[in-house]
Amino acid sequence: MHLNLKAASRLPYRAWYYFRLGYSTYLTFLLGYASTLVTVYYLAIKNIPSLLDLFPKFVPFAVLATVIGVPLSIAVGWVHLKRSRLFSSETDISMEANPYNYKVVPGKETEVSFPVLLFIVRILRRLAESKGLMTDAEKVEVDQLEDKMLALLGGGYIGTPRRGINF
Repeated sequence: MHLNLKAASRLPYRAWYYFRLGYSTYLTFLLGYASTLVTVYYLAIKNIPSLLDLFPKFVPFAVLATVIGVPLSIAVGWVHLKRSRLFSSETDISMEANPYNYKVVPGKETEVSFPVLLFIVRILRRLAESKGLMTDAEKVEVDQLEDKMLALLGGGYIGTPRRGINF
């Protein structure tokens, strides 16, 4: 398989992303979970005689903590996504900061969707002009929209991401 130079130059960045995703989502999560169980058991339960009577061994404690902790975590996650404003705020920030929300995504959008939209705008403009249905202000508005679409199709972007990223 032949990698072009642009794809090869992006490879370290993609690998870095995959590393961070795998490490933070899976490895760190599992290690953090196990570490929390061990820490709570050996530093808290082992030093409180009444709890030590209840959990003389680590494994029953870990099983009970998992049986209680997993559904509790699911409930907290559900509340975070569905019932609190935290997730919507996080999503708003992510959308504002994501530079691809100011560009046309490579692939079908660049190759099909936006060319079709541009074609439809041009056909509708010609039709509306031939029937005398467009005001001068509407012609200016369509010109501006067409300019923006051409800029996007040319690889540019419209608007300014909050991070001020230039492509």
